[in-house]
Amino acid sequence: MPIQLLLVDDHAAVRQGLRLLLNQDSAIEVVGEAGDGFEALALVEALRPHVVLMDVLMPRMGGIEATLQIRTRFPETQVVALTGSSDDSAIVTMVRSGAIGYLTKNMQGLDLCRAVRGAAAGEVQLAADAARHLILELDPNQAAVAPTPRERQVLNLVAAGMSNLEISEQLAINERTVKSHVNQLLTKLNLRSRTQLAVHVWQGKNLGNSISERPR
Repeated sequence: MPIQLLLVDDHAAVRQGLRLLLNQDSAIEVVGEAGDGFEALALVEALRPHVVLMDVLMPRMGGIEATLQIRTRFPETQVVALTGSSDDSAIVTMVRSGAIGYLTKNMQGLDLCRAVRGAAAGEVQLAADAARHLILELDPNQAAVAPTPRERQVLNLVAAGMSNLEISEQLAINERTVKSHVNQLLTKLNLRSRTQLAVHVWQGKNLGNSISERPR
């Protein structure tokens, strides 16, 4: 089944261009469009898409509040910010709201399709500039309980951009067990999203490369 995608942007021309671009990938099906966060929430509830491409700055309800509500009410739907905004605070706030990625609208079409496929598989998708900013801004010393050795293995593989399926194959454990480890890590490290887990590791290693640029 193709990846079901919802486009959220307050400019109809932008949505039309993204639809034409993404529909060229047979693995992606654009199932709906929304012009603001209120419309996005209604469509996510009705359609349950795998991924939402979310603009940040929109009227009525912006992308930050919409992302927080989507990730709270529909945790199986991944949200990727796709914006032309250079506001560094928006990067941090979107990730804290639960977005799995933060991308810019000037990226190449093939890279965007690849990012959507990666997000659907649970892989963190960050533009390099966004990754560097998150490393500087998010608190690296927020762990309440230390992870176990196995959880640290899972944590490092999440930061390497692997999906739960890839991690299960790498560690020879059940995919459901991987998901359980990820949930435990989020609780122990006082984090909300997989993206924040990756940033936590990058801070410790002082890395600034884009996770979405790993070899494929």
